[in-house]
Amino acid sequence: MEQKLMSYLPGYYRKSKVMKNLMTTEEKQLEQLMQKIQENINQFFIDTADKNLERWEKDLGIPISNEKDTLFRRSIIKSKLRGIGTVTVKLLENVAQSYEKGKIEVIENEECIVNNKFIIKFMDTLGAPPNLEDLKNAIEEIKPAHLIVEYEFKYLIINQVQKLTINEIQKRRLTDFSPFVPIILGGEPIGN
Repeated sequence: MEQKLMSYLPGYYRKSKVMKNLMTTEEKQLEQLMQKIQENINQFFIDTADKNLERWEKDLGIPISNEKDTLFRRSIIKSKLRGIGTVTVKLLENVAQSYEKGKIEVIENEECIVNNKFIIKFMDTLGAPPNLEDLKNAIEEIKPAHLIVEYEFKYLIINQVQKLTINEIQKRRLTDFSPFVPIILGGEPIGN
């Protein structure tokens, strides 16, 4: 930037060591000022805010949670902002999508309508996302009280697991595998 600052000066200053030193000092000050301005601008956008998340949470009536990860806090703020308005399938998808990077589908078919429920299906993600409780709280806050929400997850199935090596299995998160749910027939669990 020093060269750029020097280019604004008359030609006879370009050989002056005093002017070069001045421009170097001013360059450092200008870079610091530009960095501070950018940091302040970043606080106005959820995806780049870090120091100002507490203010976003306060303004939206979200409990301040400094102990949570910045990405989780941002996803809660996004879902709160997206969750304003009439509750539609698209709105539910937008809110759910703010918590998950993979594709999410909200299912509201005829069976669901009869049973007053809807299903949030995680299409790409294996297992339950790590911030599932925050997602459940956000959905619970915006959905109509008479509707029930069910969550549908995608897990590795037996024939997929059988093709994995021990090392590949050990590198996977435990939530990638389906949780054990005993099947009960006639009051007796099978497999015990």
